[in-house]
Amino acid sequence: MNKQILLKSRPLGKPTAENFTITDAPAVSAKEGELVVKAKYISVDPYMRGRMSDAKSYIPPFEIDKAIEGGIVAVVTESRHPDFKIGDAVYASLQWKEVQVVAAGKVTKLDKNIAPLSYYLGILGMPGLTAYFGLLDIGKPLAGQTVVVSGAAGAVGIVVGQIARIKGCRVVGIAGSDEKNAYLSDELKFDAVINYHTTADMKEAIAKACPNGVDVYFDNVGGTISDAVIANINKGARIILCGQISTYNDMKALFGLRPQTTLLKKSALMQGFIVSNYASRFPEGVKQLSLWLGERKLSYHETIIQGFERLPEAFIGLFEGKNTGKSLVEIV
Repeated sequence: MNKQILLKSRPLGKPTAENFTITDAPAVSAKEGELVVKAKYISVDPYMRGRMSDAKSYIPPFEIDKAIEGGIVAVVTESRHPDFKIGDAVYASLQWKEVQVVAAGKVTKLDKNIAPLSYYLGILGMPGLTAYFGLLDIGKPLAGQTVVVSGAAGAVGIVVGQIARIKGCRVVGIAGSDEKNAYLSDELKFDAVINYHTTADMKEAIAKACPNGVDVYFDNVGGTISDAVIANINKGARIILCGQISTYNDMKALFGLRPQTTLLKKSALMQGFIVSNYASRFPEGVKQLSLWLGERKLSYHETIIQGFERLPEAFIGLFEGKNTGKSLVEIV
């Protein structure tokens, strides 16, 4: 059997199981220059929520009654290309199918001796590269400065915080549970943590955690949390717009802090980015992240669910705060 997961309908607000359909997919075989691959790990990521909408964006929307797609680590089961053999592990943006055909030129061969294969969807994949280029290229952290990370226990946030520590910064993480914050402070050695669910006054809490103000803010969530951080920025601060997960399921127009006056007064930079902007530099990022992993300067956490049919559950869980670090589905 070969299963696939289709987008059945566009979500109204937070996605639900009813927005997905699991169906049988046809058997496949490779033609010249192609591979047949079997999914091993499938990534679920917040940006995919945007693709479920038909609003214009930087990437085309998913189509109704068509397979959803995203980052997948797979194993080659049939090869019609001389550079690949059966058993090779590969990465590509593929459809949510257990088995599928892909052109050999669209996959990247992976080295499982460098790191676990799942890491190529996390710290050595899109989330790790997002953290690396966003923080270093836009944030430009300097030793002794204060870096604040929202969504700090997520796939991107935990890497941002650790790189900031490598650069000699004071690191403050914002997450949604005491358990996640204990991981950030005890294992990753963040200097301070804030639980936004149990904090009545975020502006005051950030001021207390950042007695010298905020020099760099890596924004993964947006909304009122970001309003509170921006109220505490220093002159010359850099604000990195990576994600706005707190607003992805909103159905009404958003109103809140207008940051322009604060940015003007503080001579601050706010810049959005998409990790694909740095595609030509991905080898640089993977090389440095791999080096830090080997030197034990970086560690990584994954939340792995087993079973292809549980992909919708894992994806929905992103918006319920159920994951720490990278959320993946392992196909067994």
